Amino acid sequence: MATIRKLRGRWQAQVRRRGMKPRCKSFDSKVEAEKWARELEAQVDRFGAAPDTRILESTTLAELLERYKLEVSPTKRGSVQEIQRIDVLKRHGIAYRTMVGLSPQDISAFRDERLKCVAPSTTVRELAILSHVIEVAIRDWGLPLSRNVVKLVRRPVIRNERSRRLTGDEEQRLLDGCDAGQIPFLKTIVILAIETGMRRGEILGLRWSDISHNRRVITLALTKNGSGREVPLSQRAFDALMDWRDRAPVDQSMVFPMTPGALEQAWRRLLIRAGITSLRFHDLRHEGVSRLFERGLNVIEVSTISGHKELRMLRRYSHLSADDLVARLG
Repeated sequence: MATIRKLRGRWQAQVRRRGMKPRCKSFDSKVEAEKWARELEAQVDRFGAAPDTRILESTTLAELLERYKLEVSPTKRGSVQEIQRIDVLKRHGIAYRTMVGLSPQDISAFRDERLKCVAPSTTVRELAILSHVIEVAIRDWGLPLSRNVVKLVRRPVIRNERSRRLTGDEEQRLLDGCDAGQIPFLKTIVILAIETGMRRGEILGLRWSDISHNRRVITLALTKNGSGREVPLSQRAFDALMDWRDRAPVDQSMVFPMTPGALEQAWRRLLIRAGITSLRFHDLRHEGVSRLFERGLNVIEVSTISGHKELRMLRRYSHLSADDLVARLG
């Protein structure tokens, strides 16, 4: 059993076990001393020895985030976005907490504060980074933490399912708006998104060498879910690509020389010209996948084209037109 005593105005906890060096530590309250002693004894019971936790008293969460940013993030495909999120986390007050004092209550307070200014999906991504940083610190860097406190905290529920599809003459208004704009290939991007259901990053990452003219197929070497796939092109999508190729600079290897940020700005301007509201570029993927179902393709065929690995996720995109379904039922 641990010994708890008051010494020079503070509470001192001392843990003695056979085969280990006695450990003691002082606290401002008796409750803190008892909690520390219980956790230390639990570690001894579990591992047979008590780790040296003094490093936890001097290591801050910010230091772990910085090391993770330098050593782990660059190995990921989404390194740019993750590094940006880590920089945000390092500026938050929780980053100054030492690892010995970081508690589930701290993580809960961080979660609740972030939910007041960012979307639940953003908060979930930030919590995922914090959790993985601590997991790597425990498993790979030898940090003597007994648990990952982030895993003890409830994560926000994400309710961002959308059923937005093009209605009425919105598609034609988008295409007319592209013709009235300054970007010569924006119309091709919109048609390609609608016809194939490809993601924004996949479209902007296209090279001319990825397009097989004889087979009328696009080969994507690496996609969001970490694997490649082949995307068949409708005649409309293929004709739009070939029309842009005839007008594109000869020495241009990228099909669409545009960054995601530039496309986002161009999309906002396009919606203003077209007089359309509450439509995101990603909704075109939703539209494209739904049209594949309406053409009679089954779930396996659509997932092969769209790249969805989980059929549960694919169902979120397949908001079929009730009128078309009635016609097919007879």
